[in-house]
Amino acid sequence: MTVAELLASLDRAALGERMHALAGRAFPICRSITGDGVRRTLELVRERVPLVVTEVPSGTQVLDWVVPPEWNIREAWIADRAGRRIVDFQESNLHVVGYSEPVRARMGLAELRPRLHTLPGQPDLIPYRTSYYERTWGFCLPHHRLEQMQDTEYDVCIDSTLEPGSLTYGELLLPGTSAEEVLISCHVCHPSLANDNLSGLAVATQLAELLGRTEHRYSYRFLFVPATIGAITWLARNPDCADRVRHGLVLTCVGDSGDITYKRSRRGTAPIDRAAEHVLRHNGAGFQLRDFSPIGYDERQYCSPGFDLATGCFMRSPHGTFPEYHTSADNMSFIRPAALSDSLMTVLEIFRVLEDDRRFQNLQPYGEPQLGRRGLYRALGGETAPGAQIALLWVLNLSDGHQSLLDIAERARLPFGTVARAADILMGHELLRETA
Repeated sequence: MTVAELLASLDRAALGERMHALAGRAFPICRSITGDGVRRTLELVRERVPLVVTEVPSGTQVLDWVVPPEWNIREAWIADRAGRRIVDFQESNLHVVGYSEPVRARMGLAELRPRLHTLPGQPDLIPYRTSYYERTWGFCLPHHRLEQMQDTEYDVCIDSTLEPGSLTYGELLLPGTSAEEVLISCHVCHPSLANDNLSGLAVATQLAELLGRTEHRYSYRFLFVPATIGAITWLARNPDCADRVRHGLVLTCVGDSGDITYKRSRRGTAPIDRAAEHVLRHNGAGFQLRDFSPIGYDERQYCSPGFDLATGCFMRSPHGTFPEYHTSADNMSFIRPAALSDSLMTVLEIFRVLEDDRRFQNLQPYGEPQLGRRGLYRALGGETAPGAQIALLWVLNLSDGHQSLLDIAERARLPFGTVARAADILMGHELLRETA
């Protein structure tokens, strides 16, 4: 089964529910850039696809960075003098600043206050805060709860560990007929954030499941990594693999109801950029295109100048543009099965373009071949899509061995699928041959 055939066979609604269910199972797990939460999350992915899990010891030099100590947490709370817990990690794992060092103390509100993080403009929500590389501790809570705290003493507990351990990431390679690779990367470090973390993980997992059933030209490499340090660690350990990457996508924030946004790679006009833009322009829905910037997700690591991998970022509402971003409102009710399914199908459409984009040589280049006597005006099976018939003429005219099907589709302003099908028909009538 090809990627094009796969696309025609899928039950979109069922796939959306399946991805939403995976995100729901992972949502309660407290994740960070290291620790058992990452391992538990990767085990959920391994139930679906044969992920290879790698552990990189703390203290390992990775490019200009060093793998940090491993962080794990058991419990954390703030209690008043009567023992009532004002803040409790068991209620939400966002309540603790990520990578907080252990603490057990009694202190007054004035001393505790600098350690408490809230969102005064969103007083009912818990913010998400981390401190990976500076030793500190703190709590996050709704602002209205902070305003209710009395000027008295509180017992404070963070039962965590920061010890030599390892950084954990997951990887899966689906070999194709070519050693050239498509890289799909998502992050696995955020705790209980459904869109900004788990939506990308769910779509990446479903992509791996589906592509595992297909025949494909490219090899597909999936990375489930902690943000920033995870991508840097993989790049440091796998320079030979990086050399084989021809196209890449970072998946993040793909479960909300916003229009799809594509952020171009550093190169700007790489095949992945052109394929994504072409699909979005022809899928009939709203979309946004953004130029590359060195701010965002792990595309900035893959696109760093020493590697310069052609990697774009695929999302719906970009990070920081929706009020739920990095708050407790980014929960399972914020992401939608239909949005996950739409994201999945759009990425598959992009991969279909990459898979089927080829160059052809017209074998009857002197004058227009007589299509009528070959039955080619009916060869598209009664298609009524605009341009279905004229696609034959465009493919014949521009198949000079230099222009690809994507080049032709863009110049003709036709959907790639229409142009690719026309090429298949012309090949079947020995009017084209594929060139290297």
